[in-house]
Amino acid sequence: MNFQELFDFEKALAEYTGAPYVVLTDGCTHAIEMCMKYDKVTECQFPARTYVSVLMIMEKLKINYQMTDDPWLGEYKFEDTRIWDSARRFEPNMYQPGQMQCVSFGWSKPLVLGKVGAILLDDYDAYVSLSMMRSDGRDLRISPWQVQENFSLGFHYCPTLESCIKGLALLPTVIPQRQEYFYPDLRNITIVD
Repeated sequence: MNFQELFDFEKALAEYTGAPYVVLTDGCTHAIEMCMKYDKVTECQFPARTYVSVLMIMEKLKINYQMTDDPWLGEYKFEDTRIWDSARRFEPNMYQPGQMQCVSFGWSKPLVLGKVGAILLDDYDAYVSLSMMRSDGRDLRISPWQVQENFSLGFHYCPTLESCIKGLALLPTVIPQRQEYFYPDLRNITIVD
């Protein structure tokens, strides 16, 4: 199988955002999860008014967290990390050096592709590891995959090639923006195990 459409879309996103590297994923939530796992985050702070999946990541990875009343527009940083939830921001040259910004292309976002996200970064080692992590530990440049001998821990978090093709077509039509959105206070949510 050829993944050229995925590589082409990653390159186009890198040029658009100014990020040296881009790792496409099947959503912003999984992008954040992989970054937290890669950086071995054990504690952080984030705004209480965000999407509920952020809370689920913290619980799943057993990260000690505190929620704040900090307001945000388009993106926020997980304090004490280099990881950003940039799900509601998509603009040219938005990449911030030294960071890992997780973007979303979900249904209410500036670039609508469905269940697709990406990680913007400049750390080459993280780029290589996260690229394999999102693809079941596979190096997508090795074909057929059955000849690959060494696999790192991986997840089935790769976007579809159809989404990549659609993204390449729609990227030139994007209206850059930082979106405001109402989220409930996650401190009022109970997670039942």
